Amino acid sequence: MSPVAAAPPAFAVRGWCPGALRPMMSGDGLVVRVKPRLGRLTQDQAMGIARAALAHGSGVLDLTSRANLQIRGVRADAHPALIAELDMLGLVDASEAVEARRNITVTPFADEAVLRAAQVVENVLPILPPLPGKFGFAVDCAAQRVLTDVSADIRVESSDCGTLLVRADGMEKGWPTDEARLPDVIAILVKGFVALRGKEHDPGRIAQVSWALLCDGNPLFADLGSPSLAPGPAAQAPDPGLSLQGALVGFAFGQTDTATLAALATLGPIRLTPWRMVLVEGLTRMPDLPGLITDAADPLRRVVACTGAPGCPQGLAPTRPFARALAAAVPAGKSLHVSGCAKGCAHPGVAEVTLVASADGFHVISNGTARNASTLPVLTAQTFSNDHNLIRGLF
Repeated sequence: MSPVAAAPPAFAVRGWCPGALRPMMSGDGLVVRVKPRLGRLTQDQAMGIARAALAHGSGVLDLTSRANLQIRGVRADAHPALIAELDMLGLVDASEAVEARRNITVTPFADEAVLRAAQVVENVLPILPPLPGKFGFAVDCAAQRVLTDVSADIRVESSDCGTLLVRADGMEKGWPTDEARLPDVIAILVKGFVALRGKEHDPGRIAQVSWALLCDGNPLFADLGSPSLAPGPAAQAPDPGLSLQGALVGFAFGQTDTATLAALATLGPIRLTPWRMVLVEGLTRMPDLPGLITDAADPLRRVVACTGAPGCPQGLAPTRPFARALAAAVPAGKSLHVSGCAKGCAHPGVAEVTLVASADGFHVISNGTARNASTLPVLTAQTFSNDHNLIRGLF
């Protein structure tokens, strides 16, 4: 079979993410996204989510790339009762508008100083002008940055000098500040971004216009001056294992169930992460529970897959059973992304090999994203399943 260039299959972009108050309908029911404050769940909150998700949904839970938790399979008539239970746990915002803009990812390795900075960011949100639905913040000012690959528009980090640093995504340097001035710096950056919207184009993310934020004569930055400091050192996303704060445990495809969440909650408070893992505070031994990934070498850590069909209405084929079957054939240190459509929700970035579902099979993309065109033949899931050397040969 000779290679045939193929454009990625069409997909629809909704432009917003689900919340608790504004859920999103999917193929398996409503998706209700819970945004724990500062990325933390008390033991009572985690157990309460598990009970509510089992009573009003399918019992399936997703971890998102912004350290939130999604309850899947919620029945439309059960949504009000679910919200009432989440509200009693302190996990519901005052309105859809407040919920939509509270997009803050906090490093799971935060100490009290980092948590104070994160609280400052949350407190400034109500005074900011309207922002695009996916606009977000990363608070990554612990001893070492770990959120560099996590989606965010404004990053609160630490500089090599030890000061707080506010940096627009896409810029190499940032503005030094302290807790007292942090709200002002964030507000000025946001105003600069908003001022650039609606002119030549309408950017949804700050990285699209970061080059223009510092154009000569921009009066918004008179009080800030030019960015002068580079952020401190960054680390790769951590592996499952023990840390000073507790035990990091992972889940295949970032999905778990209510029984597992409830069992983890008996062991300690939980910190959500953007890496398909949670950190259970205070543990000095790795928990021994079914369904957890506790070994950094587990082949399932090499594969990423979205919900796929039938759980996602845009999915053109099942993805996770297929990805699970291929995981052992992915070489160590490499990554395979299996996407139900060309939108690439589970992994917007580049993977060594990406398989994108279509009506005829899977498009194969090498060192690209799900939205790239393929120059290789379309292959069926059965073809891959019959010959694992085929997937090995793509790396």
